[in-house]
Amino acid sequence: MEPIGINYHAILPETITAVVAVLIMMIDAVARKIERRVAGIVSLAGLAGSAAAVVSLWGQSGETSFRGMIITDDFRLFFALIFLIVTFLTVLISLRWIEDEGLPAGEYFALLMFATTGMLFMSAANDLVMIFLGLEITSISTYVLCGYRRRDLRSNESAMKYFILGSFSTAFLLYGIAFVYGATFNPAGHPVATTNLQLISARIAAGPLYSPEMLLAGAAMLIVGFGFKVATAPFHVWSPDVYEGAPTPVTAFLSTGSKAAAFASFSRVFILTFAATSFAASTGTLRTLENSITNALLVMAILTMTIGNLVAIVQSNIKRTLAYSSIAHAGYALVGMVAGDWRAVAFYLLSYVLINIGAFGVIELIARRGDKRVEISDYAGIGFLSPALSSILSLFLLSLAGLPLTGGFMAKLLVFKSAWAGGFHVLVIIGVVNSAISWFYYLRVIVAMFFAEPATGFKPPAVARSMAAALALTVLGTLYLGIFPGRVLDTLERARDQVTQARK
Repeated sequence: MEPIGINYHAILPETITAVVAVLIMMIDAVARKIERRVAGIVSLAGLAGSAAAVVSLWGQSGETSFRGMIITDDFRLFFALIFLIVTFLTVLISLRWIEDEGLPAGEYFALLMFATTGMLFMSAANDLVMIFLGLEITSISTYVLCGYRRRDLRSNESAMKYFILGSFSTAFLLYGIAFVYGATFNPAGHPVATTNLQLISARIAAGPLYSPEMLLAGAAMLIVGFGFKVATAPFHVWSPDVYEGAPTPVTAFLSTGSKAAAFASFSRVFILTFAATSFAASTGTLRTLENSITNALLVMAILTMTIGNLVAIVQSNIKRTLAYSSIAHAGYALVGMVAGDWRAVAFYLLSYVLINIGAFGVIELIARRGDKRVEISDYAGIGFLSPALSSILSLFLLSLAGLPLTGGFMAKLLVFKSAWAGGFHVLVIIGVVNSAISWFYYLRVIVAMFFAEPATGFKPPAVARSMAAALALTVLGTLYLGIFPGRVLDTLERARDQVTQARK
């Protein structure tokens, strides 16, 4: 479809979150000390408004605007709802935390909203340059959030490592964009190169390219760049230290929102652009591109699942354990990408978002101010002292492991089913074995809570209403996606059909 002109409705969700972020900053500037409730309520209202804007865009069949930079389809909008859910829940679990830590509320919630704006642009992007801009908006905000406890050396170290390694990965992403851009140039047929994803797909299919080798090199560099952002092996080394050192609510946001946004762009580029083009054509160059991408993602999926689960076994810090768990779950999501099924990837990420934010919410309550109780030994016997929180955390851990009738089980079933149908039987077997391995370190936390002597000095934490609401929503969401996934899957099925029709 030919790009159309300016359409402000198409960027209404992003506009609302950006305006709310600026509004919070202005309130913080004119008020001597902004109340955390005011900033939180404004943030929640903005997120609700942005979600309403997303719903108002639903059903558009791939319309583009702003010279083709922005696309509106159900792929974009489903991921946008995931991002808004992430930030909504993060705000809820942060309201009491920001007060207990004595940190500035206005800056914190403004950064969350700016990060969300970047994430929304990443799923809306129909151009490699727009993906980069959205990614940088998100990254810069999260760099600051990681070091938000400015007097905590662990938090400072987390922010510095994330910034340095994140900048390094951004260079790969930019080089990849440049190589893909150069490959689309052809003096005979395409005298002007492009970064527009739809035009890239069309030019690859039509051929000839300026340099097929340049296209393959660009795709490889894009995989490295996106691989860092979603923490896949061997580009995962930053995540354990960053997740451990960052404040717990920020860790929850990083491990879910940033990861989901990167997967959205990853899927649009490699499933809806490169893979869709190569499946439709039969030239040698395209087949090479298809096979190279598939093989690279397959190897990354195997390494990511295996390294994440095996290293998680030897961790004693629960935040590092969930960091390596997050790496393993990125590997499971990659299984859906290998199969070329973005519907399975989207459902997996929705389930993972609800489970992981809920788990980190409980960890935040137990850790207390300054994240002082984050060792697994600190959880010894708390099942008797705080049975409600322990039971909720157990549900989330079991769901991450793949307990039936939970969202985690249904998500794994969907990605494994897609991969099996695509003929990737060995990959599915390795995935199932890794899922079985993960039970060890998830059950270790549960055993410590319910079958060990109570830890000294532990007192059941007071649960604020905002935190109780967040935990209730995540528990209900986890169970709903495991017991009644049909409506969400039907929505994704219609979205996939709509996206497929729009590309024909």
